Amino acid sequence: MLTLLHLLSAVALLVWGTHIVRTGIMRVYGANLRRILSDSVEKKPLAFVSGIGVTALVQSSNATALLVTSFVAQGLVGLAPALVIMLGADVGTALMARVLTFDLSWLSPLLIFVGVILFLSRKQTRVGQVGRVFIGLGLIVLALELIVAAATPITQAAGVKVLFSSLTGDVMLDALTGALFAIISYSSLAAVLLTATLTASGVISLKVALCLVIGANLGSGLLATINSSGQNAAGRRVALGSLLFKLLGSALLLPFVTYLADWMARLAGAGRRAGDLFPRVLQT
Repeated sequence: MLTLLHLLSAVALLVWGTHIVRTGIMRVYGANLRRILSDSVEKKPLAFVSGIGVTALVQSSNATALLVTSFVAQGLVGLAPALVIMLGADVGTALMARVLTFDLSWLSPLLIFVGVILFLSRKQTRVGQVGRVFIGLGLIVLALELIVAAATPITQAAGVKVLFSSLTGDVMLDALTGALFAIISYSSLAAVLLTATLTASGVISLKVALCLVIGANLGSGLLATINSSGQNAAGRRVALGSLLFKLLGSALLLPFVTYLADWMARLAGAGRRAGDLFPRVLQT
């Protein structure tokens, strides 16, 4: 029960951090936000890169979805650029999943520390609101760490291991489990990090892991759709369009996931053989 409470509190912290970032950005740019956003996403490639950059900044494609749908609902961003940003956010999630495998435990305290200093010292100025954004970013990073930490004991439980070991062949079931992972943790990135932990510990196979990741991506689309239910029609269209993109991508990838897993396994094996050969070459 305590573990579940820790998980729920970490999810709540992630939501609150996203809210702080969004309101901080609104206060930093104020009335100029519409012009700045329109100029920055006018070209589709730039909008795509913006999606990657924002997700790398806020560490969560779901947070990016919340920001983008709220901006579209307020008429700050058009539908087409918003969908391109969402595609970039998916790529940003993949990149951040790789980055977060490194030790970044120092990042959250640094962001919160700097943010609090800026916010308290210059509260009524733009610098103070930038500090507010830093605080929100720090809370998001901290929340992701807490989500993974809180969920790890759950995934290591004997009953859960038995449950995951039963995921051996049904790609649809595996993908749905991944989607459920993302919804419960309120973050596809957290779900991907948990999947990586399970794979590294040998609880699940690479094929199952790929299905879980595909499902987690789909789950993030469902989360965005749920979160946008309170927005106007424009905001809901962004979330729905993003979900349709994810459904299409899942439908295209899932039939070939076995071949993809085999190819990745061979690639990893070739990399290990090259790594073993390199010291021998140096010794000759």
